Amino acid sequence: MSKSNNKNAKGGGTIRQRPDGRWEARYTVGRDPGTGKQIQRSVYGRTQAEVRKKLSQISTEIDNGVYKDPLKITVGEWLDIWLEEYIGNVKPNTVITYTIKVNNHLKPAFGAVKLNSLSAPAIQKLYNDMQKGRRGGKAYSAKAIKDLHGVLHKALQQAVQIGYLRFNPSDSCTLPRVGRRDIKPFENDKMAEFLRRIQGDKYELLYIVALFTGMRKSELMGLTWDSVDFTHGSITVKQQLQLSPDGSYYFTTPKNDKPRTIHAAPTVMDALRRQYCKQLEERTAAGKLWQPGAFQNIVFTNAFGGHMKPKTIHKRFKAIVTEMGLPDMRFHDLRHTYAVMSIQAGDDIKTVQENMGHHTAAFTLDVYGHVTEQMRQDSASRMEQLIQRIIS
Repeated sequence: MSKSNNKNAKGGGTIRQRPDGRWEARYTVGRDPGTGKQIQRSVYGRTQAEVRKKLSQISTEIDNGVYKDPLKITVGEWLDIWLEEYIGNVKPNTVITYTIKVNNHLKPAFGAVKLNSLSAPAIQKLYNDMQKGRRGGKAYSAKAIKDLHGVLHKALQQAVQIGYLRFNPSDSCTLPRVGRRDIKPFENDKMAEFLRRIQGDKYELLYIVALFTGMRKSELMGLTWDSVDFTHGSITVKQQLQLSPDGSYYFTTPKNDKPRTIHAAPTVMDALRRQYCKQLEERTAAGKLWQPGAFQNIVFTNAFGGHMKPKTIHKRFKAIVTEMGLPDMRFHDLRHTYAVMSIQAGDDIKTVQENMGHHTAAFTLDVYGHVTEQMRQDSASRMEQLIQRIIS
């Protein structure tokens, strides 16, 4: 049974419940220049509160002169509005990433299409063409397509939330399966060799902290002395140092936006004490050339107090592991090595998750589940050996 509720909503317009149970808010966007009649539009929602919110936002846009008629606005126009008005809470590098994907892929494909005419098959065709190399001859990876979908879905979902679209057409798209890249942690013998090879290296202490804390490279670069607690043997990861496209560096929050505290092994704290002493010696040697400013309190610096550069760290690391016969190993694999060691040492998955700074323990288990599976098999083998000793 339908229920009429022609109640004036905040900001103007009327709200009613439709026979199908949904709520509808109608509003006026102007008058037809030919007939003089009011031009009315509708937004829909599951509850009265939902459509009231949409109506209020649209009314504010009309009053401020920034309203765009959803029947006329193009996908390109909406994407520009979304980038300008609706992503202010994301990190600077994320804004740049979104903008590049919009300008390089989404606007060329759909820019002239009316927003309310964009269909799931059209979006699906873009994804398929990208995967098969039918757009510019380059085949894009499953991850690249998934990332592009994430941007488009966010933009279209915002249009749904404010009433420009009744539903999100990208919801119905099928994405290519993203294969997880194999992790390559150090085996124990190779880890021992690595530790021997880095003795005396200018990045030795950074490598030690990376290997035995699991910190990301950007987190190591952004680590400051006030985050190191020598008394309690802990490190607080509260920021990372990132490179912007214009070549400048800036501090931002950790990857999951949450600080975390790592209770480090004595070997790690000893390495940090050595780094503190080394930095004091370098500062004395540099004299007036020591660089003051925003980065003067960071732990790992160059000989003049400036921050280290990711490419330099990566290049030196690759040279070392290549000499060891491991040319495919990445600096990030030091982080994987720490996680594997932690699990093998008996740390529960929740502890490993918190130390690694993952969003959830499920993600940690997904990445390192093979380690726990191997441990279960080893446990069964040990139990069998015990049983055989007892019954023999």
